[in-house]
Amino acid sequence: QVQLVESGGGLVQAGGSLRLSCTVSGRTFTSYTAAWFRQTPGKERELVATINWNSDTFYASSVKGRFAISRDDEKNMVYLQMRSLKPEDTARYYCAADTDGVGYRYWGRGTQVTVSS
Repeated sequence: QVQLVESGGGLVQAGGSLRLSCTVSGRTFTSYTAAWFRQTPGKERELVATINWNSDTFYASSVKGRFAISRDDEKNMVYLQMRSLKPEDTARYYCAADTDGVGYRYWGRGTQVTVSS
Protein backbone atom coordinates (compact mmCIF):
# COMPACT_ATOMS: atom_id res chain seq x y z
CA GLN A 1 0.00 0.00 0.00
CA VAL A 2 0.94 3.62 -0.42
CA GLN A 3 0.56 6.26 2.25
CA LEU A 4 0.41 9.96 1.50
CA VAL A 5 0.79 12.73 4.07
CA GLU A 6 0.36 16.38 3.19
CA SER A 7 1.94 19.31 5.00
CA GLY A 8 2.61 22.99 4.51
CA GLY A 9 -0.87 24.42 4.65
CA GLY A 10 -1.76 27.47 6.68
CA LEU A 11 -3.12 30.99 6.68
CA VAL A 12 -1.69 33.46 4.19
CA GLN A 13 -2.69 36.87 2.89
CA ALA A 14 -3.84 37.35 -0.67
CA GLY A 15 -0.85 37.67 -2.97
CA GLY A 16 1.28 35.47 -0.76
CA SER A 17 2.86 32.09 -1.34
CA LEU A 18 2.82 28.65 0.20
CA ARG A 19 4.50 25.38 -0.65
CA LEU A 20 2.64 22.19 0.04
CA SER A 21 4.51 18.93 0.46
CA CYS A 22 3.31 15.37 0.09
CA THR A 23 5.36 12.58 1.65
CA VAL A 24 4.92 9.28 -0.13
CA SER A 25 5.68 6.12 1.83
CA GLY A 26 4.97 2.44 1.84
CA ARG A 27 5.20 0.54 -1.38
CA THR A 28 6.39 3.28 -3.71
CA PHE A 29 6.23 3.43 -7.47
CA THR A 30 8.46 5.71 -9.47
CA SER A 31 6.10 5.45 -12.42
CA TYR A 32 3.03 6.77 -10.63
CA THR A 33 1.15 9.92 -11.48
CA ALA A 34 0.74 12.31 -8.58
CA ALA A 35 -1.89 14.96 -8.27
CA TRP A 36 -3.11 17.72 -6.03
CA PHE A 37 -6.84 18.20 -5.56
CA ARG A 38 -8.70 20.72 -3.44
CA GLN A 39 -12.14 20.88 -1.91
CA THR A 40 -14.25 23.40 -0.07
CA PRO A 41 -17.32 22.50 1.99
CA GLY A 42 -20.36 21.88 -0.17
CA LYS A 43 -18.37 21.67 -3.39
CA GLU A 44 -16.96 18.81 -5.40
CA ARG A 45 -13.30 17.98 -5.19
CA GLU A 46 -11.39 19.89 -7.87
CA LEU A 47 -8.29 18.72 -9.72
CA VAL A 48 -5.55 21.33 -9.31
CA ALA A 49 -2.45 19.81 -10.93
CA THR A 50 -0.90 16.52 -11.99
CA ILE A 51 2.60 15.29 -12.69
CA ASN A 52 3.45 11.96 -14.27
CA TRP A 53 6.53 9.76 -14.05
CA ASN A 54 8.15 11.78 -16.85
CA SER A 55 7.41 15.09 -15.07
CA ASP A 56 4.80 16.07 -17.62
CA THR A 57 2.41 18.42 -15.88
CA PHE A 58 -1.19 19.55 -16.14
CA TYR A 59 -2.83 22.50 -14.40
CA ALA A 60 -6.39 23.60 -13.92
CA SER A 61 -7.02 26.85 -15.73
CA SER A 62 -7.76 28.56 -12.41
CA VAL A 63 -4.19 28.01 -11.16
CA LYS A 64 -2.13 27.92 -14.36
CA GLY A 65 0.73 30.37 -14.17
CA ARG A 66 0.49 30.66 -10.37
CA PHE A 67 0.98 27.09 -9.13
CA ALA A 68 3.78 24.65 -9.91
CA ILE A 69 3.76 20.93 -9.19
CA SER A 70 7.00 19.02 -8.87
CA ARG A 71 8.30 15.70 -7.60
CA ASP A 72 11.48 14.31 -6.11
CA ASP A 73 11.42 10.54 -6.48
CA GLU A 74 14.67 10.10 -4.56
CA LYS A 75 13.03 11.68 -1.54
CA ASN A 76 9.55 10.29 -2.31
CA MET A 77 8.07 13.76 -2.24
CA VAL A 78 5.58 15.71 -4.31
CA TYR A 79 5.28 19.47 -4.00
CA LEU A 80 2.84 22.19 -4.92
CA GLN A 81 4.32 25.68 -5.00
CA MET A 82 1.51 28.22 -4.85
CA ARG A 83 2.10 31.89 -5.65
CA SER A 84 -0.14 34.94 -6.02
CA LEU A 85 -2.70 33.26 -3.84
CA LYS A 86 -6.28 34.44 -3.97
CA PRO A 87 -9.10 34.07 -1.44
CA GLU A 88 -10.79 31.66 -3.86
CA ASP A 89 -7.80 29.33 -3.46
CA THR A 90 -8.97 28.69 0.10
CA ALA A 91 -9.64 24.96 0.38
CA ARG A 92 -8.41 21.71 1.82
CA TYR A 93 -5.69 20.40 -0.46
CA TYR A 94 -5.22 16.67 -1.02
CA CYS A 95 -2.35 14.73 -2.51
CA ALA A 96 -3.27 11.66 -4.56
CA ALA A 97 -1.46 8.93 -6.48
CA ASP A 98 -2.41 6.83 -9.47
CA THR A 99 -0.08 3.87 -9.51
CA ASP A 100 -1.60 1.77 -12.28
CA GLY A 101 -3.33 4.13 -14.69
CA VAL A 102 -6.76 3.19 -13.40
CA GLY A 103 -7.36 6.17 -11.16
CA TYR A 104 -6.33 7.91 -7.98
CA ARG A 105 -6.67 5.12 -5.45
CA TYR A 106 -4.36 6.57 -2.82
CA TRP A 107 -5.15 9.78 -0.96
CA GLY A 108 -3.78 11.78 1.89
CA ARG A 109 -5.94 13.38 4.56
CA GLY A 110 -5.37 16.87 3.28
CA THR A 111 -3.94 20.13 4.52
CA GLN A 112 -5.95 23.34 4.94
CA VAL A 113 -5.01 26.45 3.00
CA THR A 114 -6.75 29.68 3.93
CA VAL A 115 -6.14 32.88 1.98
CA SER A 116 -7.35 36.07 3.60
CA SER A 117 -8.32 39.13 1.59
